[in-house]
Amino acid sequence: MDYFFDRLFQSGQDVRALAGLKIAVVGQKTAASLQQRGLQPDFIPPDFVADSLIAHFPDSLAGLKVLFPRVESGGRQVLMQEFSAQGAIVTEVPAYQSDCPRSIDPAAAAALMAGQIDIVTFASSKTVKCFAKLVDWANLPRVPIVASIGPQTSADCQRCLGRVDLEATTYTLIGLTEALSRWAGLDSSRQDDTSF
Repeated sequence: MDYFFDRLFQSGQDVRALAGLKIAVVGQKTAASLQQRGLQPDFIPPDFVADSLIAHFPDSLAGLKVLFPRVESGGRQVLMQEFSAQGAIVTEVPAYQSDCPRSIDPAAAAALMAGQIDIVTFASSKTVKCFAKLVDWANLPRVPIVASIGPQTSADCQRCLGRVDLEATTYTLIGLTEALSRWAGLDSSRQDDTSF
């Protein structure tokens, strides 16, 4: 969102340019960021995933003009495709670029190869894909627990790493932290099964 507002301000405009527009966001963190800029989102879906935005969108999409600021590459197309299929006129604007690093931090690589990492957490599908490119997961001496922020990220964990052990029930970083806390609290009672 910061990139969107940076570009808005660079064009000589401010938040008044958004007057009269309705704003939909996925997630409380994005909503809070908007509110810090003096804007109130008109719609936040009940589940903090793009699919929920589509399923619960409050207005008819037929003929609706939708501006969709997004990552330049690597993002899911589901929102644009579904909005268009339901008759919306979607304008995509690449607002930022998110790249994978070329190599993993040497200390992290060494800890993984030494079997010293208990849990690897993933807060987005892109982090799963980047991690899978950088780490020879199949040849780790000890495979860590895989924790995911939500269903789409879990699907990519399964596809890229062959497993997902726990998933947040609320698809936010706080939800992921709570899932990890619950998992850690089960330490004395769990045996080989670390899944929820």
